[in-house]
Amino acid sequence: MNAHAGFPLPDLTTSLPRAPFEFSPAAGREAAEALAEQPGDLFRRLLRDQESQTTWLLARRLIEAFLPGPGEDGGHEAEEPDAEAIAAEVAAGREGLAQAVADLRALAPETRELVLRQRAPLALMSGCWLDTVSQPATQPSVVVNRLYGQHFRLLGSGNVRRGLPHLRRRALEGLGVYLPEIEDVDFLRKAEARALTELHGSFYLALSRLPASFLPEVVGVHYAVHALGIDDGLTGSEPFFLEPELREVIEEFLACTAQAPTGAEDRRRMLRAVRLVLRLEREHVEMLAELAAWHQSLSLDAKVAAIVARHAEFAGRQHRAVKMGDRKLSDWLDDPELDVAAFMAEFRQSRQMQPTRQGGCRFLRSIKFGGPMFGIFDEREAATFTAWAEAIAAGEPAEPAFVPNTAGDTAARAWSEAIARTEPQDIALAEPGALDDRQFFHRLVNIEHFPSTLPLARERAEAGLADAEILFTHGAGGRYTNAEYFDYTPGALLERVDRIYRDKLVDPYRPLTEIPDRDEVIFGQKTFAQGSLIDGTWAHRIANLGRRNRESDTMLFSIYADEMGRGDLAKNHITIIHQVLASMSVHLPHIRQDAFLDQDELPDHLYAVSIHQICLSLFPDTLYNEILGYNLGIEMFGLGEMRLHEIQKLRRYHFDTTYEEAHLSIDNVSAGHARQSADIIVSYLDGVQRNSGAAAVQEEWRRIWRGYASFAYFVESGLVRTALTQPAPPQAESVDLVI
Repeated sequence: MNAHAGFPLPDLTTSLPRAPFEFSPAAGREAAEALAEQPGDLFRRLLRDQESQTTWLLARRLIEAFLPGPGEDGGHEAEEPDAEAIAAEVAAGREGLAQAVADLRALAPETRELVLRQRAPLALMSGCWLDTVSQPATQPSVVVNRLYGQHFRLLGSGNVRRGLPHLRRRALEGLGVYLPEIEDVDFLRKAEARALTELHGSFYLALSRLPASFLPEVVGVHYAVHALGIDDGLTGSEPFFLEPELREVIEEFLACTAQAPTGAEDRRRMLRAVRLVLRLEREHVEMLAELAAWHQSLSLDAKVAAIVARHAEFAGRQHRAVKMGDRKLSDWLDDPELDVAAFMAEFRQSRQMQPTRQGGCRFLRSIKFGGPMFGIFDEREAATFTAWAEAIAAGEPAEPAFVPNTAGDTAARAWSEAIARTEPQDIALAEPGALDDRQFFHRLVNIEHFPSTLPLARERAEAGLADAEILFTHGAGGRYTNAEYFDYTPGALLERVDRIYRDKLVDPYRPLTEIPDRDEVIFGQKTFAQGSLIDGTWAHRIANLGRRNRESDTMLFSIYADEMGRGDLAKNHITIIHQVLASMSVHLPHIRQDAFLDQDELPDHLYAVSIHQICLSLFPDTLYNEILGYNLGIEMFGLGEMRLHEIQKLRRYHFDTTYEEAHLSIDNVSAGHARQSADIIVSYLDGVQRNSGAAAVQEEWRRIWRGYASFAYFVESGLVRTALTQPAPPQAESVDLVI
């Protein structure tokens, strides 16, 4: 493709070019150390640390370990998959598991709850592989938009209570399983997650980190997991997606591959992912059945032993004065190699368990209200201890007290060994070196292949935010913005938004009496195009798994979904801007392509604002506040004089006005994105106020406002030049408004 060739719409991309994944040498060393961690630690790292290249390197290793290579899935490399054959294969898998799932659902409540807790990590993370499938490198692919439309529905179409994670949690709670949020540090322990569950979950999390690079696999995993419906079967819930609408994704993917140079390989990659899911789900259902059988076979002594083993690591130091046999209880329980069988034999004979004249025993009194161990054991555990004490008092003999739980261990060891020995050949360890803006932009767009660039992105984002603070004192003079700092109250923010809207965006508007010539209009559109081609990017990583508990997360996610047309290609802003440019005979390569490095339609000085926006987007945890402020700036910019003038100019030469008109409407200050952006900030800071107090609100607010200022810094270049050479103007007296 030459520098002037554009990519055709619709975008039929089904996979990105295979390329090395570049990480820094330091990330390579850290990842090697992390691979020695326990499966639960790996799961937590992938879930909670989403901004480091080390995590992305781990993700690449896991994907390589799990995905079957050519010919390793039991099929034939020459076979040509079609949607009906794939659906039939998955349906056969579902039928083969149906009886096992029904048996698990019909278990006695105590055992069923154990099974459902074990399955909960996978049930509650379902769909996470779509979290960042929509990104600058993939939009506006037909396949990506089909997936993103389903992702938007999965997360409740703007209302989390309608989303699959919430519905799954309600179903679990209806069956007696109550768990903290999945990102909670204690989640896996309370789910009693086995190593196999943690490893399966880690694979899905790994795929969610690199979905652009593994788009065929995302398609296959998404279809197979939801079409199999194991979680719906276990809880007796109705499917969230009906199979025919899931099959539409497969059909569309296969149709697009028919026109792709890598189509045959993409189809095989997708099919191998489907078969991997069939294997994983069979493996997990077998583990759940094994777990249920283990639990049902436990004697009363063994059930007590399981409770002891569960609590032992937290108990030892609290019992230094208590002896059991010839050892202190603290010595027993502090031992990392605790011999549970020996402990139970001593515990059964100890004076703590012997009946007293008053009835019961010392141990039971200690766990009741007022006792030193009250609150340690839940209601079901306390009932088990009570039944055991009664059996001892009745003279019932000891039963086998230690039956190890090995459910899933064989499969888990096989996966752990595969992860340890896997060395993907496409990993390169190198520092990014010096980059000009074009090269930097290219790496940011293709960040999955250039995680080594993340430290530079962080530095660039912080530098841009720091520079923008000059507008805290000079910002009132902006043409389209007012970044002058003010102390936050909800009323003060809404007043500022209203003044910017009226004084800077609407009231100055007068229709143009003279229209620039055609070439000048085209050049003006080109100056906006660089930012338009990454429309919404600042928010594309918001509301990933583990980031969905604040109302502001859902609200910002909904704004991004609007920018992407909620999966509707005709409303997708990236599609629209390409159509606008095409109406002017401006044809650009896709921004992910190497050819974009050499395009000569967009001048070099336009890259800075786009670079800043993508840099912010890569740090949705640590730069969350700044993203909220930036979002306010960019959503307000779409209103008023500037847009109206552009529409007037475009109409004069019969160019496409859809992009300008869409933003003028959707960003409206009454109920559109501009107002929603202010409401997001109010919602977020309201939570800060309730949790941390007024002082914390002002600290958080300052960061939000520098995010707004960082947008204004690029828009108001003339003001910035003047501010850099002049002293700060006198401060006007501030007035606090409260609503």
